[in-house]
Amino acid sequence: MDRKIFLWACITGGLGVVLGAFAAHGLKPLISVSAIESFNTGIRYQMYHAFLLFFIGLTTALKASQKSILLKLILTGVALFSGSIYVLATNNLTSFNFKVIGFITPIGGLFLISSWVLLFIYFLRIKK
Repeated sequence: MDRKIFLWACITGGLGVVLGAFAAHGLKPLISVSAIESFNTGIRYQMYHAFLLFFIGLTTALKASQKSILLKLILTGVALFSGSIYVLATNNLTSFNFKVIGFITPIGGLFLISSWVLLFIYFLRIKK
């Protein structure tokens, strides 16, 4: 399980770096400053959660089943939250109006919040 989590952490973090470079060098001349700021918000949250995945993979305080649940919550949250921000920030570059899927962003945020709350509960239940 830990190997799988580490691999997903690497993919999530690596993709965050690639998207950050793409935003700074490829998107900057094409979209507004506020859209770049939104895009960077998606990157920031993606990177935070890549580090969280590394932590989850490293900790011995959690059971494999708990780690699996957290992995699923985080990956779903990053895909929905950051992913929707990416497409919304670049909306003017496509013919499809991604604003109709704007409701996905807070749902992704709820997945991310849920992962943190669940992690808190898991650690709270650990006996000294």
